[in-house]
Amino acid sequence: MPEKLIKRIKQLALDIGALQFGSFALSAGGTSSYYFDGRILTLNPEGSYLIAKAILPLVTASGAQAVAGPTLGADPIVAAVSLLSYTENTPMPGLIVRNRPKGHGTTKSIEGKIQPGMKVAVVDDTCTSGKNIFHAVAELEKEGCEITAIFSILDRNEGGSKEIRRRGYQFESLLSATSEGIIE
Repeated sequence: MPEKLIKRIKQLALDIGALQFGSFALSAGGTSSYYFDGRILTLNPEGSYLIAKAILPLVTASGAQAVAGPTLGADPIVAAVSLLSYTENTPMPGLIVRNRPKGHGTTKSIEGKIQPGMKVAVVDDTCTSGKNIFHAVAELEKEGCEITAIFSILDRNEGGSKEIRRRGYQFESLLSATSEGIIE
């Protein structure tokens, strides 16, 4: 990954408040010396573009035919990567994995055109325990998809990425947190 691009992503995250330092309560329990809200970054026009610019080459190199992720954190990433893929003449559809199937209409768990045998890269804004990522992977595999790799903007290094790799998936993140809360 181009270091200049990653540095700009981190700086923008700081500038717009997507990455903050202090004392924060976590939904999984406990506290953290930093807080990362990926949606602030991926819903920002420059942030959306920079994230797509960094992730699209990774997704393409993994051999994926589509990019997918769990709602809500991955929604803007999937859209940005899919859009950028079209402008770069490598069109790649996006897929959104719901938390639970729709209760009406087609009752789908996955939005977008999905086909058995499709090679799919999974993205998310943050990897902590990996719970949302594992849900997305399970739903995609249930539909006959092959997962080529998993990518996140920030790896909190709290067990999720280790478990992803233990299960045999390739994993990479744009930013990574140390146990001291330093974001690299």
